[in-house]
Amino acid sequence: MFLTTLTMVAFAANSILCRMALGQHLIDAASFTGLRLTSGAAMLWVIVRLRPTSGTLARRDFVAAGMLFVYAAAFSFAYLSLTAGTGALILFAAVQVTMVFAGWRAKEQFSVGTWAGLILSIAGLVYLVLPGLSSPPLVAAALMALAGCGWGIYSLRSRGVADPLRITAGNFLGAVPPALVLVLVFSQDRHATAEGVILAVVSGAFTSGLGYVMWYRALSGLTSTAAASVQLSVPVIAAFGGILFLNETMTMRLLAASAAILGGIALVLRARFAGRA
Repeated sequence: MFLTTLTMVAFAANSILCRMALGQHLIDAASFTGLRLTSGAAMLWVIVRLRPTSGTLARRDFVAAGMLFVYAAAFSFAYLSLTAGTGALILFAAVQVTMVFAGWRAKEQFSVGTWAGLILSIAGLVYLVLPGLSSPPLVAAALMALAGCGWGIYSLRSRGVADPLRITAGNFLGAVPPALVLVLVFSQDRHATAEGVILAVVSGAFTSGLGYVMWYRALSGLTSTAAASVQLSVPVIAAFGGILFLNETMTMRLLAASAAILGGIALVLRARFAGRA
């Protein structure tokens, strides 16, 4: 339980670290992306190489690596404007919508509970981004939704693999070249303080790289239902972390949207695993 909790905190910390670095203009979004993916790849490569049964890195899945890059890049640019909690909520909702849509495309049979949960989540997401005093910037929200789609596709490509840690290390390495191209494309915006670099490296090497290691270890002691449900805590942790560390505020719109989105996702997960029972 401790390892699972620590992993969820690490995943939520990615939102807080990114917003802390970009919201205070400590580093530009492209450089943050490049450093995050490069340091994550380095950390995972070291861990894989140190394992007794490491062998070589897996053959690259270029689609998965591309989706990992899309997620990381869109995530960074979205957090130029979004608060930590709002960004995490949009990300999580987009991931679930993407994965449910993929299931629909694959002719999976959806129950009434699945459709109800999906509609409730989408309604909450639409309410969150509707124009108003407390609504997030539309472009930033769209970028975070793109990040969620990228992560959802990446997750679908990576599920069921024999050695997820080794596969993840290979995908991180595959995402580094486009990240470096991104840094070159946005070279005119490049700026970085020592604190911004540290935040990017911590996000990549520790809350992303080591976060995946902890997650794979935690999964061995969790049922599928528990593993899916526990991730509902990530946007909540990110929101409270933003309040605690970034002086962000919790608006009524965010509270209402959170209830709808997370409640809808809970309905989808409940229906999905009830159908497998």
